[in-house]
Amino acid sequence: MENEVFKALADPSRRTLLDLLHRSDGRTLNDLCAPLEMSRFGVMKHLNLLEQAGLITTRKAGREKLHYLNAVPIRQIYDRWVSKYAEPWAIGLTSLQNELEREANMESKPRNVNRIAIKAKPEQVWQALTDPAKTSKFWFNCAIRSTWEANAPFELWKEDAKQAEGVILDMDPPNKLVMSWRFLAIPNTADDVPSRITWEIEAHAEYAGVTLVTVVHDEFEQALPTAKVLENGLPIVLSGMKSFLETGTGLMEK
Repeated sequence: MENEVFKALADPSRRTLLDLLHRSDGRTLNDLCAPLEMSRFGVMKHLNLLEQAGLITTRKAGREKLHYLNAVPIRQIYDRWVSKYAEPWAIGLTSLQNELEREANMESKPRNVNRIAIKAKPEQVWQALTDPAKTSKFWFNCAIRSTWEANAPFELWKEDAKQAEGVILDMDPPNKLVMSWRFLAIPNTADDVPSRITWEIEAHAEYAGVTLVTVVHDEFEQALPTAKVLENGLPIVLSGMKSFLETGTGLMEK
């Protein structure tokens, strides 16, 4: 997969498409064709290669197919090839950001979508997501506490300090978990209106023993601090979950 990412990034037209999604996420094929001097079919071919490399994800919205930038593979390349040579403060400089709201004919609020493939069963992913002992290995040393029932509250704790809280809005173990989300410990986020995080967990259709994990963050205003924190943080959480489930070691563990 890493070779596919490098190959996809090598083409300037595909980098342009990623830049377009970086500026305004959740766009249709017609939106992406307009700035490029190539045929609709040519743009479709580039988008298919980007999706195969995991650099974008797609979701249906009525009759439209929307394309989203997926920061996780680039985050993994950063962790593998850059972070061990760079100072920790460089993380903020390389984080992918979605800065503009959708066009008027799309949803009024933005949405961030991240996806990763993990060599594990859906049940193992669900357990990692809901077991505090496991969650603390990849979620910035924080443990999620809840009774894991519909409408039950949950809290994210780091040692003796509560970092975030919310409510379980919907759940279908081991395939789906929907939660409201409000940060408490991160500066300037405590007063934000709660947003929503949806975890979609499904066995890969072609590769046995591989699970696709998609995380959707929505129901937020782009200007709120929470949006920026989760844009930067969720790709790290997903990369850490993959590392933990596949190797038994979190990203930040030696």
